Amino acid sequence: MAFARCLNVTVLPEFAQSEGVAAVLDNLVERARVTAVTTSPYVMELSDAPDAGREPPADADAGKVRLLDRDLFGKRAVTVRTSPSFVPDRSYYEGLRYQPQPADALTARAGERVAELIAGAKARNIKTYLQVQAAIPPGYRVQFGGPEPDDRCRLPEGDELEGRVDKNGSLASPHIKDYGCALIRDLVRAYPNVDGLRVDWSEFPPYAFDSLFFDFSGHAKAAAERLGYDFELMSRDALRLRRFLFNEMNDGHLNLLLADDTKGLWDWLGTFPGVLALRRFKSDLVVELIDAYGATVDDASGGRMEFLVQGFPAPWAQASGFDVTRLAPLCSGIGVKLYTMHWPMMVRAYADRLLGANANLSPRPLLAAIFRLLDLLDEAPPTDLDEVVYPEPDVPHRAGPKAQASKIRETAALAGDTPVYAFSHAYGPLDDFRARMETAWRASRGRMVVNRYGYMDDAKLDALGELTAEVAV
Repeated sequence: MAFARCLNVTVLPEFAQSEGVAAVLDNLVERARVTAVTTSPYVMELSDAPDAGREPPADADAGKVRLLDRDLFGKRAVTVRTSPSFVPDRSYYEGLRYQPQPADALTARAGERVAELIAGAKARNIKTYLQVQAAIPPGYRVQFGGPEPDDRCRLPEGDELEGRVDKNGSLASPHIKDYGCALIRDLVRAYPNVDGLRVDWSEFPPYAFDSLFFDFSGHAKAAAERLGYDFELMSRDALRLRRFLFNEMNDGHLNLLLADDTKGLWDWLGTFPGVLALRRFKSDLVVELIDAYGATVDDASGGRMEFLVQGFPAPWAQASGFDVTRLAPLCSGIGVKLYTMHWPMMVRAYADRLLGANANLSPRPLLAAIFRLLDLLDEAPPTDLDEVVYPEPDVPHRAGPKAQASKIRETAALAGDTPVYAFSHAYGPLDDFRARMETAWRASRGRMVVNRYGYMDDAKLDALGELTAEVAV
C-alpha cells in the first residue's frame, strides 16, 4: 500500500557537536531514512559545576538508570552545561521579566553547529524544526531554566510542589507568555530557514499526582476572575477532593469505581463541580497560550513556518489541559507523546503518594485502578509495587501495544483535519524499540516523531529505516 511517509527524529545539538553534522545526517538519511529532523537552539559542554545537569536527564532521580545508546563526548552519561546557539536580540525582550540567557564563549565556539545541522538537512531535502519549551524560561532545554517564585504553579493549599520532573511555570503568567512570544520572534529571526517550530509541554504536565491539582497561583486567580470562573469554588472543591483521596478513600471505593467502566469516575467527580471547572479552566489557559504562540509564529514568519504542539495523551490530557479539539485549529500539527518509560514511573509516583498519605488503601487494588483508569496495559496489571518502576536500559517498557495505538487514534479523532504525529521514545532494548515504533507508525498512519537520536545506536537506526519503509499503513 502506498502512503505518505513522514519520519522526524529529534537530534539534540550535542550530537552534532560530538559526532559532527555530516556523520549525524549520514546516519539519519542512509540508515533511518528520515524525512525531517528537529533540534533545539542551544549547545552543550561537559561541566562539573554545581548547577550542571545530567545527560540523559534523571527524571526526578527515577531516570538515573537511563543511559544513552550513543557516546556523547565519549561517554553514555555525562554532566553538562548549556548556552544558546545564537546571539539573542535583546530588543525583543525589552521590559520583560525574563531575559534570554546571554551568548558566551561556548556560543562563539560551538553555536554554529545548530545552523550547520539545519542547513545540512535542508541541502538533503530534509525538513527542519526547532523545539522550545512552552513555560520554562529561557526555554531552550527542559533541564536548564525555570520560573521566578511568583510565576510557579501552586497547589490549592498555596504550596509549591518540590521535586518535579518538569519545571513548567504557571501558564496563566503574563510574564511567561510574553517571554515565549519574544523567544519565538527571536528564533524566527535567527533561523529563518527552518520549516517550523515545535512547542513542548504546553500544558500542566501530570508527572506527579499532586500536579493534577494545579494551578492556584496568584496569576491563576487573576485569570480565573478574568475568564469568569469561581476561583474559591475550584479551590474549595480541590481541597475537598484531596482530603477524600488522602484520608477517606478506601479499597471499597476503588472496587466500586471500577466495577463497570471508567464512566463512573466522571459521575463521581460530578460531586466536585469545582474540580470539573478546574479542568475546563486549565484547558482555557493552554488555549490562550497556544493561540498567542501560534499567532506569533505566523506573524514573525509571514506565514511561512509551521507551528506544532505536543502533549500527553488521554486521559492525562484531560487533567493537563491539553484539549486536542480546541488546540487543533490553532496549529499545524499535534504530537501525542508515548514516552512509555515514564508510564510506570508515573503510576508508581501516584501510588506511592496515595499509599503514603492514606492508610486505608492497599497496593493491589490501587495499582489496578490507576492502570485501568489511565489505560496503559493490554493485560492484567502488576500487583507488586516493586514491579512498577522506571525500566532499565535492557528492559521492555510496561505499555500495551493496543493501549498505545488507541491513544494515537483517539487523538486523531479529536483533531479532525489537523495532522496528528505519534511521538515515540527511542529509549529501551532493540526488540521493544522496534515493536513500539511499529505500533506508533501503524496507528499514526505514517506520521511519527522519534525522540531521540541519542538513544538509537546504529542497529536501532537501521531497524527504524527498515520498519518505516516496509510497513504499510
